[in-house]
Amino acid sequence: MTRLGTGIGWRPEIADAVERMPGIDWVEAVAENICPGHLPESLVRLRERGVTVVPHGVSLGLGGADRPDEERLTALAERAEALGSPLVTEHIAFVRAGGPLTATPRLEAGHLLPVPRTRDALDVLCENVRIAQESLPVPLAVENIAALLAWPGEEMTEGQFLYELADRTGVRLLIDVANLHTNHVNRGEDPAKALAELPLEAIAYVHVAGGLERDGVWHDSHAHPVPRPVLDILTDLTSRVAPPGVLLERDENFPEPAELERELDAIRQAVEAGARQRDAEQRGASARETAGAGADGGSEPSAVAGDATRQRLGLAQAALLSSLVAGTPVPEGFDRVRLGVQARALAAKRADVVAKLAPELPLILGTGYRAAFVAYAQGHPMRGGYRQDALDFAERLLLGGQLAEGRARRELRRWWLDRSGPAPRPLSRLGRVGQVGRALIGR
Repeated sequence: MTRLGTGIGWRPEIADAVERMPGIDWVEAVAENICPGHLPESLVRLRERGVTVVPHGVSLGLGGADRPDEERLTALAERAEALGSPLVTEHIAFVRAGGPLTATPRLEAGHLLPVPRTRDALDVLCENVRIAQESLPVPLAVENIAALLAWPGEEMTEGQFLYELADRTGVRLLIDVANLHTNHVNRGEDPAKALAELPLEAIAYVHVAGGLERDGVWHDSHAHPVPRPVLDILTDLTSRVAPPGVLLERDENFPEPAELERELDAIRQAVEAGARQRDAEQRGASARETAGAGADGGSEPSAVAGDATRQRLGLAQAALLSSLVAGTPVPEGFDRVRLGVQARALAAKRADVVAKLAPELPLILGTGYRAAFVAYAQGHPMRGGYRQDALDFAERLLLGGQLAEGRARRELRRWWLDRSGPAPRPLSRLGRVGQVGRALIGR
């Protein structure tokens, strides 16, 4: 397994700082934010210095009921080849549901949602992982995600679920210790028990990130400092095994570079503390070989997840996602309060991403942008990605009469007209376009 060392998530906002940081052995970049033919110059310079770059996918949806999308797999493979990466990573999650398989509307979550830890879900996930492995030029590792909610009727713990997944597919694991902490706070799951059940030899690398607790719920924000409990879980993990790599994730609210370097130092210290414990207690391979013994009798062979299995899973995921993003009734067995928290979190996530992709919208709408978007998102599911979401939001404000006549409405109308066509319209034609737009949108 490739030795990676200590790394940090590469983001455009901190690209210059990352290049100057001492002791950075590798970086991870969000795959969907990279164009293989036009790599960011910062990543090119890092590669030329011998720094490993790993593409980290967020939209494949390997835990969904449908088979992986061929175009998304091709795109992920292209990024791995362009970056000369030793592996690629994705998530054990579903990000969309519905469609022909279930004869229900296609819905997008815009975020990673947990799969049920059931035999049906495991069979589908294993087959999807195998399909992805066959399509990628380098090994695949999959990440455990943070969850705000639990599925009713689950048949396995997280550790058992991951153990069987790795055992049946040979896939490597990206273990996020911050997500283990999230699931401890939100679902009462013991991180130590999860680590004891994992196939530690399958770990490709480890994620470390910060978050915050609000009203008894831990939010995996990637926008706050790494808390001590997360570092303690990292020490526990490294007392059991020496992971090939450990990486700090930060997605927004970036601190000064010196603060990021202090967090990296704290991560190194946690890893070293675990290594000392591992040496002192002489944990060896024999102890690790029994790590997944609680997996309820071991794996059951299942080469293919049949259409009926996929349909059962698809219907369950579509019902949950529809409740979260379209306001339909809460499926039986779910915690209504917790689903409300998740629904608001999804709406807030959409507001944040749209603000990044279309920064003109917060400028035009001012302090009212976020409240307006969250209100819109709670009743209007995504239908085509975040850029389309921005256009749909603007159109709804213009058509729905929520925005009174004035400067903001005029600027929003101009922005929508300029971006809703196949290409931005030249300013010299704005008058003629405006006439067409007024017929479509109204004053």
